[in-house]
Amino acid sequence: MPIVLPYDLTIPEMRVLQEFKRLNAESLPLATIKAIRHPAGGGNGEAPAAGLAEKGYVTSDGETFNLTQKAKDFLAIQAAPEGESPVSEDDTPVE
Repeated sequence: MPIVLPYDLTIPEMRVLQEFKRLNAESLPLATIKAIRHPAGGGNGEAPAAGLAEKGYVTSDGETFNLTQKAKDFLAIQAAPEGESPVSEDDTPVE
């Protein structure tokens, strides 16, 4: 699985982090993690979540996955394609 540069994340791992952001949650139960499907197939979100735990993006007690500050910092990035300005939450370009 390719790594997303400059972060040490695979695409399925990013999908798991995106689910936290989509649900506006700092923690998700194992059942929700298992329900995450990658659009290209390849299983559920449990293996990518375990990878995120090894890399320090989430912590887990086996039943709940919690974002760490490292993950929160990553999710706060307002990325935009090259040549475009990132947009703030109120849809105004960030200068």
